[in-house]
Amino acid sequence: MAKVKITQIKSTIDRPKNQKLTVKALGLGKINKSVEVENTPQIAGMIEKVKHLVTVNEI
Repeated sequence: MAKVKITQIKSTIDRPKNQKLTVKALGLGKINKSVEVENTPQIAGMIEKVKHLVTVNEI
């Protein structure tokens, strides 16, 4: 599997609880924080749910 770098670009303030929990599950929580993870179907689904709050780059 390919690795992806996920960076949070927007705040989770005034977002639904499920989006806040998804961002936290990805290992994010603060603006400009980045994580590198394997691109599994589960991670891809989480990214799709909060794509308006994050940017994704393939490594």
